[in-house]
Amino acid sequence: MNKSGLVAEISRKVGIPRVQAGAVIDSLVETIESAVKRGEKVSLVGFGTFEARKRAARKARNPRTGEVVRVKPTTVPVFRPGATFRSVVAGKAGPKRKAAPKKAAPKRRK
Repeated sequence: MNKSGLVAEISRKVGIPRVQAGAVIDSLVETIESAVKRGEKVSLVGFGTFEARKRAARKARNPRTGEVVRVKPTTVPVFRPGATFRSVVAGKAGPKRKAAPKKAAPKRRK
């Protein structure tokens, strides 16, 4: 699924026009990008966490020539999937469950 497919699916499920669904997705992505750029973690409980990690300078090898190359330190975005998302993808989670009904308090004797 690409972005236009995602927009169409959200538009259908929520019952809003595609333009609004596209604006929501764009603002979500933009907000996550700017927060991670500032060094913040963005956690969507059950779905996953977005964060930035710093990579130290290192030496690497050019596979064509075998020459050793220095790689500068950099910051990369990282996504860690949440437990619910992992289990859904693995096929271990079913549909969302409703909370168990509360037990009634025992009746008092008179």
